[in-house]
Amino acid sequence: MHSFSSCLIHCVFSTHERRPWLTPTIQKRLWPYLGGIARENEITALAVGGVADHVHALLSLLATLSISKAVQLLKGNSSKWLRETFPELRAQGFAWQEGFGAFSIGVSGVEETVRYIQGQEEHHKKKSFREELEIFLKKHGCHYEPEMLD
Repeated sequence: MHSFSSCLIHCVFSTHERRPWLTPTIQKRLWPYLGGIARENEITALAVGGVADHVHALLSLLATLSISKAVQLLKGNSSKWLRETFPELRAQGFAWQEGFGAFSIGVSGVEETVRYIQGQEEHHKKKSFREELEIFLKKHGCHYEPEMLD
């Protein structure tokens, strides 16, 4: 028998110190670029989006690839590309924040999660990234100390 898996993960990661480096012009190029990094690494990116200071990605992972490795590939490759493609980001010291959030999604939650990722701009008119992250952490039963979110 073959091995089968369905591993859908909603990943969230932010810019260093949550700086608003991801302008609409950069976002327009970054979201597809992240999808390309995923594809090159046999990850299916079902949705990629975000706002000026953070990224959301709904990923379907192979059983042989850890979540940490998948996020490392996305952040590492995109960071290099961003600094090369947008010299102003290199001059400003662009980097991704060290950590990330990764939350499992059931197949029945894919459409809702895709809509959520696509609606980030509207969503963040009402909630900050920190508020959003706290909601995710509580919903998924993740233990955290408030200073861990800085």
